Amino acid sequence: MQKIRKDIRNIAIIAHVDHGKTTLIDSMLRQAKVFRENQRVATRVMDSNDLERERGITILSKNASITIPDSVSGELVKLNIVDTPGHADFGGEVERIMNMVDGVLLLVDAAEGPKPQTRFVLKQAIEKNLKTIVVINKLDRKDIDIEQTLNATFDLFVELGASNDILDFPVIYAEGLLGKAGKRPQLEDNLMPLFETILREIPGPIVDNENPFQMLVTNLGYDEYSGVTATGRIYSGTIRVNDPITRILTNGAQERANVKYLFTYEGLEKKQTSFAEAGDIITIGGLKDIQIGETLTDPEYLVPLPVIRVQQ
Repeated sequence: MQKIRKDIRNIAIIAHVDHGKTTLIDSMLRQAKVFRENQRVATRVMDSNDLERERGITILSKNASITIPDSVSGELVKLNIVDTPGHADFGGEVERIMNMVDGVLLLVDAAEGPKPQTRFVLKQAIEKNLKTIVVINKLDRKDIDIEQTLNATFDLFVELGASNDILDFPVIYAEGLLGKAGKRPQLEDNLMPLFETILREIPGPIVDNENPFQMLVTNLGYDEYSGVTATGRIYSGTIRVNDPITRILTNGAQERANVKYLFTYEGLEKKQTSFAEAGDIITIGGLKDIQIGETLTDPEYLVPLPVIRVQQ
């Protein structure tokens, strides 16, 4: 039986280069108190490799999480944030990311409007019918034209074939660098309007806890401690350290393995955990020669998930 998890949201943030995506993420992390007081951190924390810092763009996707309170229920909700490439040359990375999330923030410069590199990324979100929140950013610029920016953004949605539901997108205004947001261009001194809109508009993941463990490998990484790592969202079931699993390769072959290392995300850090469940974005370490597109399953539930087909 499928149900919606209410204690988690999985979102991707997409934007054209220089429209302020990574500085907005910085402010989201800071306001959720991810950074300890007196902790010294670099700006653009999600641009973590040297090439990204040099060029000022995001090339490889990275994960982070924050915990925010739901002002209606009073419950804490974990918000998994996937930072996506903002450069057209890395569009394939974006397509894989859309398999992990249930909604996106589309960040648009208030002066420049949507740009060509936004087009490909938004197309993937629309094709997957992902709920989209439009964030009109950089309201501190002197040359902003909010009406023109909103019209151009709406026209882009229409051109890309968005459904009526997707076209009815909520709009948040922001100065990401300063950590300000509002439901109108008159901003509040914090990002609570953005956080509240995410909780109201982006659905929790649909999960299946009756079927056994099943996960699609969406991204690869490397950890000096655990070796090659495989990241993805759990579609059904639960997983624990030392559990046996079956790898279903993209050619249909099957290999047995064990979960040696299991990680989740807390703030900017990958943290070891002993347990995860459907809806969580996790990383498994220690799987030799793992590849993107493989399905990891319970050995008694050999059902492969659809292989990711990346457009060229």
